[in-house]
Amino acid sequence: MAGSLLDHFAALSDPRQSWKVVYPLPEILLVVLCATIAGAEDFVEIRRWGTMNRDFLRRLLPYAGGIPSHDTLNDILNALDGDLFARCFGDWVEGLREAEPDIVAIDGKTSRRTHDRAKDRNPLHLVSAWASRQRLVLCQQACEAKSNEITAIPLLLDRLALTGALVTIDAMGCQTKIAQKILDKGADYLLAIKENWPNLHSEVIRHFDDLPAADMFETTDGEHGRIEVRRHVVSHEVDWLTTDRRFPGEPRFPGLKAIAMVEAEIERGGKTTLERRYYTNGINN
Repeated sequence: MAGSLLDHFAALSDPRQSWKVVYPLPEILLVVLCATIAGAEDFVEIRRWGTMNRDFLRRLLPYAGGIPSHDTLNDILNALDGDLFARCFGDWVEGLREAEPDIVAIDGKTSRRTHDRAKDRNPLHLVSAWASRQRLVLCQQACEAKSNEITAIPLLLDRLALTGALVTIDAMGCQTKIAQKILDKGADYLLAIKENWPNLHSEVIRHFDDLPAADMFETTDGEHGRIEVRRHVVSHEVDWLTTDRRFPGEPRFPGLKAIAMVEAEIERGGKTTLERRYYTNGINN
């Protein structure tokens, strides 16, 4: 297992002086990758996982020096070529994927405990591509803050094989250029509409308010005293969104075939909340 996994990272070079190495790079990569797959989200959790699973790791590599501290893991990983590491990781994940198209969810998240004021290091914000059916993180793109996701998402898309997939992104990714890039990659898109397009958002809300209730598909789910009723509506009446612009700056989403609404009614502890979310849907022809 360790050999086949680490073979994908053979292009990475160890930036340390060889006579100073206590923890060989393959051992560091193995514990980081295994712990991350197991759900560890920062170097403290990676170190804890490695300590708890030391016997398992030693069946694969010696670990004569034990498991590095979280600070050592942090320093060594940050000294590696980040772009090359990401490509190596992506190549390994691509080898695990099945051939069938998947739903690829793109989302951003700030990693915990990555802010280091002493070293003037900002929190690490990652934009990740998640294969929903296969439950795999396909690749990640680092950016300085959530506000930089708009520039990070196209870089992430460039590194993905997406033919036949459906790509979903929250409102930050609801941009016409991002929609076009997804189509260019041979995929379809489902992009959330929120107040980032205030006029469009308001008009889509009014559009669904006027649709008959008979067009609704409803599901009910409940556990632990929580009941959630979801109502799904899809409208293919999008000519009004693809013809001449009705106001300055109105977006024109390429390949647009439908808009959708998901209404979630949640009952918990005798209280009921109602939330509606809206989406654009583009199809690669």
